[in-house]
Amino acid sequence: ADTGFASGPAVAALEARGIEPLVAIGRTQPHRAYDFRPPPQPKASRRITEPWRLAMLEKLETPNAKALYARRKHTVEPVFGSIKAALGFTRFHLRGLAQVASEWTLIALAYNCRRLHRLRLA
Repeated sequence: ADTGFASGPAVAALEARGIEPLVAIGRTQPHRAYDFRPPPQPKASRRITEPWRLAMLEKLETPNAKALYARRKHTVEPVFGSIKAALGFTRFHLRGLAQVASEWTLIALAYNCRRLHRLRLA
């Protein structure tokens, strides 16, 4: 998970269920390589004192955890970027769980049909 999802109770709940979470504790890149704006002034790094965050930092330094965490970049996240960029889908237009689920099914269907069409042409 990314830094925005870092939560001690959530990590503890996952570990209690036998799931090993890998949660980023801070930004790995202070500035994106493709951003042509001048980089922001560096900020002083936040001092980490919570035991679960310190344990997560230690865990993320291992080669195995680094490889697992890096896999997220080539599994589903590019799909969301493609859906936003190519299909122009940036927000749900309907309200309610059932309607949002239906809307997402249509978006996923459109994405998959587009991919199949392009693969067939290749």
